[in-house]
Amino acid sequence: MSNMRVNGERLWSSLMAMGRIGATPKGGCNRIAFSDEDRRARDLFVRWCEEAGCHVSVDRFGNTFARRSGRRDELPVVMAGSHLDTQPTGGKFDGVFGVLAGLEVIRSFNDHGIETEAPIEVAVWTNEEGCIFKPMLGSAVFTGMIPLDEALAMREERAGWSIEEGLERIGYAGDMAVNSYPVACYFEAHIEQGPVLERNGKVIGVVNAAQGQRWYDISLEGQEAHAGPTPMDARRDAVVGASRIVLEIDRIGRSRPNARSTVGRVSVHPNSPNTVAGRVTLSGDLRHPDDAVLREMDGELRSAASLVSEELELGLDIAQRTYIEPLAFHGALVDTVRRFAQQEGEPYQEIYTGAGHDACNIAKVIPTAMIFVPCEGGISHNETENAKPEHLEAGCNVLCNALRAVADGEVDLS
Repeated sequence: MSNMRVNGERLWSSLMAMGRIGATPKGGCNRIAFSDEDRRARDLFVRWCEEAGCHVSVDRFGNTFARRSGRRDELPVVMAGSHLDTQPTGGKFDGVFGVLAGLEVIRSFNDHGIETEAPIEVAVWTNEEGCIFKPMLGSAVFTGMIPLDEALAMREERAGWSIEEGLERIGYAGDMAVNSYPVACYFEAHIEQGPVLERNGKVIGVVNAAQGQRWYDISLEGQEAHAGPTPMDARRDAVVGASRIVLEIDRIGRSRPNARSTVGRVSVHPNSPNTVAGRVTLSGDLRHPDDAVLREMDGELRSAASLVSEELELGLDIAQRTYIEPLAFHGALVDTVRRFAQQEGEPYQEIYTGAGHDACNIAKVIPTAMIFVPCEGGISHNETENAKPEHLEAGCNVLCNALRAVADGEVDLS
């Protein structure tokens, strides 16, 4: 089977047209899930898919699927996709590339008169970014990780409405049952959202695994005191304790290959310039693709924080808020991506994802693989997010040939 090529100019044109919906002053996009911009993006996608001869269906959580029939429509579908919602100051490629790359594959099959054995679908998952509600909800509902009724009933005070009401408002409260037919496998093409591929001069990332994650809420209790009269050796300063823990978290990440560690939120009470802080809460985020190493990092964080609290006489509470175990993507699908990356002729490398994606949820129940392409400077979740047209085309070519190979029964998924 010869290597197929997609229409890179059409793919780029589609990305730019979608990027005009919710366009921001610095060249990015603001299409928060359940917004009018989310609806307009979905409507455009649906129109394009119907023009390409696809049948579009929407499940009860708003997940949207565009199907191109195969010679044997009774076979499990071969699926690709991602999301169309963005961060408030997001870019034009995060998630959107995976959706429109799937559509470009279908358009290219139409151009070349290619008929696959199994049907192919492109999926748009609801609320991946989680700007108001929890992230990756559409794929979580699809896989049964969160019950449908529970997810529909979710309500945030700042929104003033439930997810069910939000879907109804934008016209994507579908009537199809969730995950109601067999899916053979799932591919997700995505910008890397980090600098590794660009730094190494690679065009394709063959994604083997997803990092495990542990998120924490950490609280330190000291004693508020006047900044002037209180001697340094008489203080129980929660800010000093928090500062030391932040440095320990940073050290833990830097001391291990492939590790990541972050403190992204700090809250100080009473937050007054002339008062020794009595309480500090902070977030902690540890990540690694090896669960054994992630456990070591967890133990080291707890031990270091305990020593700091004892030395400074601070109360300490560490609550693990989230645990996502590392996962390996499906070996045969990863091999398929690697094979077509080699045939594409562009430099590639093995890589893992440090971010959460719908693919990470889908992989728990369906054979899954991801394809990465570089983004400029590794910048994402940012209005200046950018990717080169030729890199996006190369990634889409790999997706195209991988989808065709699986849909034609060339890949053993057992």
